[in-house]
Amino acid sequence: MSECAYCKQRKGKRPCPALGVICSVCCGEHRIVRVACPPDCTYLGTGSEYQQKRLSEQFMPLRREFYREIGEAGGEKAVALYNLIEVVTFSYFHGRRDGQDAEVVTAIQALRRTLSPLHVPSAPMPVFAEQLKKEYDAFKKQNPQQIADASTAPEVLDRALKFVSDFSGQDFQSQRYLSGLIGYVKAYHPDIAAHLTKQQQAGHIVLPGQSFMPPSAPKPHTHGPGCEHHHH
Repeated sequence: MSECAYCKQRKGKRPCPALGVICSVCCGEHRIVRVACPPDCTYLGTGSEYQQKRLSEQFMPLRREFYREIGEAGGEKAVALYNLIEVVTFSYFHGRRDGQDAEVVTAIQALRRTLSPLHVPSAPMPVFAEQLKKEYDAFKKQNPQQIADASTAPEVLDRALKFVSDFSGQDFQSQRYLSGLIGYVKAYHPDIAAHLTKQQQAGHIVLPGQSFMPPSAPKPHTHGPGCEHHHH
């Protein structure tokens, strides 16, 4: 039996349309990220589902912590901005196997530039960056008081860039962040995943009327004058 074309150490038991034969370990770890898999490869479907589930479990606690941080730093408007990024990202990438975290990073950077007072439009934006900007503008127009604006958004976007990049890791073609986010929404908010998928198929602009933000901790309550509770 041939050796794995990728690691050259284990036996290659899987036929790989890109490399010839590959071992199951390398197929699982490097598919799409470092191997140019054709979209019709039989190992892709099951692998990406498994990958999403595995990464969503790592993603969930980090995401919860990140929401807490931006909530403390910038309040509800900051949270609404990052939530918009998640909703638009899920809607755009959930059905695509070739999406890469770099596209999300580029889009957040582009949105940050357009909100800068010194911004001079340069080359046309990549497709996803254009989409994110369009959704931000539409949301801001409809709910101007609910989302971070040019004065506070750049700091939120800087934090978002760091969060996405840290989870994504060093790989040039990483999909860790996308897999984690998409897996998270599918696993923990299946109703919203279905809603966003349907909206996208109908070609609607996606606005986060439905949110999948982590539940906030109840605020500690102090009894006192003006308190609604009846004292017995």
